[in-house]
Amino acid sequence: MFATPERTVKIPGPDHAIAITPNPLRVVVSVGGHVIADSRDALTLRESHFGTVHYLPRKDVRMSLLERTEHATYCPYKGECAYYSIPAGGERSVNAVWTYESPYESVAPIKDYVAFYPDRVGTIEERCF
Repeated sequence: MFATPERTVKIPGPDHAIAITPNPLRVVVSVGGHVIADSRDALTLRESHFGTVHYLPRKDVRMSLLERTEHATYCPYKGECAYYSIPAGGERSVNAVWTYESPYESVAPIKDYVAFYPDRVGTIEERCF
């Protein structure tokens, strides 16, 4: 892990906590009547000042229904972030999915996982098995 002048790297701590835990429930994401993801291996990430986010392993996501975009952002706690759109969701689902393909060590468990913006998909449901 290294920082460039424009890319400061921060470590989670008491002032900005990040917790990643296995989600004991099944997480299902749907868009336009299509199940995009269905996982029993989701991770729940809780970050200071932000809501709870479910990260689903790529193996449980229908990646063929996603389209990689040029959009990218940076988080000093997690690293470079890439995005996907979900064509089945139309304009609402542009850049609806994000992923940290090479996350910083402190959040390494989210590598090979994706997350969905709740307002850009139909539903994100937690279900009992």
